Formats: sequence, C-alpha cells, structure tokens
Amino acid sequence: MLIKMRGAMTSAALGAALGITAEAARQQLVRLGDAGLVEFSAERKGVGRPSRRWQLTEAGAARFPDTHAALTVQLLDIVRDALGDTALDSVISERERRTLAAYRGAMSDAATLQDRVKALTAMRSEEGYMAASWQQDDGSYMLVENHCPICAAATACQGFCRAELAVFQEVLGSGAEVRRSEHILAGARRCAYEIRPAGKEVSAD
Repeated sequence: MLIKMRGAMTSAALGAALGITAEAARQQLVRLGDAGLVEFSAERKGVGRPSRRWQLTEAGAARFPDTHAALTVQLLDIVRDALGDTALDSVISERERRTLAAYRGAMSDAATLQDRVKALTAMRSEEGYMAASWQQDDGSYMLVENHCPICAAATACQGFCRAELAVFQEVLGSGAEVRRSEHILAGARRCAYEIRPAGKEVSAD
C-alpha cells in the first residue's frame, strides 16, 4: 500500500514508514519480489553502491481494486438501453471484425492447421486468456483458456462469446471444425475448444 501511494521506495524509507529496520523491510520486499509483486531498479547517488528503489509490478498493481469490469458492463447496458439491441450487436460485430483482421495478420505465415492453432494460442495468451493447446492422439487439437479477461462483459452480453467462436472458426480455416466443449459462463473452470480437421466426426455445440 505504501509503494502504491508513494511510488518507488528504498527498503530504508519503507522500514522507516513501517517502524521496522531497513533489513526487515528488505526481507519483506525480497519475498514480494519472489512472488512477482514488486521489482527494483538501481539508483546511483554519489559514490558507493547504488540504492535499490522498489516499485510495483503489473501483477502487484493488479492486487488493488479495479472497476474497469463494472464500467464495461455499465457501458454495455447504456448502449442497449439508449440505442437498442441492434446497436449493441453492431458493437460486437465491429469488435469481431477488428479481432479477425488482427488474427489474420498474425497468421499470415501459418501454413498448416497446427501452425494456426499455435499462433492463435500465442495471441490469446498475449491478450490475457492464459491459453494453452496440444494435439491429441486422434489428430485433433485442444485449445484451453484458463482465464477470461472479458468475463464481466461476456456475462452481460453473451454475443461476445458467440463472436469469439466464430472468429476461431474463421481464422483456423475451412479445413478445421471448432467446438466449444467447456465454458466458464456455464460454470466450468475454463473455456475449452476441440479443433478437428474438417471431415472428422465432431459433435454439435
């Protein structure tokens, strides 16, 4: 909380603020650093060893309240109430169009289905979905997303989920069939997608 409120601090300054020794503060900072919540940069002033100034990492900053999810839901409700479902559908369609264009650009060199699945997995991970994929014994692929950064928006408007499934099908190409087998909004721990080469049996979603 002190680092959040005051910015980067040395262990000595933090210890003084907490009423503990600089060494005790340093030990706590090292533990937080090992957990990925803080990091330090060296600052040299005059002669001697540079001092370490500790600051929050992105993961550390994420521990503090963030109302962006509530704001997103509020904006979706405003669009629906003020402009109607048609306008909301237009917003979703535009997001789908932009996402599709970005994914296609990133997959321009992906020649095979395996390459496209790997590229899609990498892009989804970069977007915060904590994605992973692998090939199964029958030649199909599994793509799983262990986190949903747009869960609040998707809960308020499931059109986002339908649009994402359509994007996956489009970028993976006509040589693949995509089915969502697990869904966070249906109570599952994660979202999971079965990706089969076209022509192989795949059950309905």
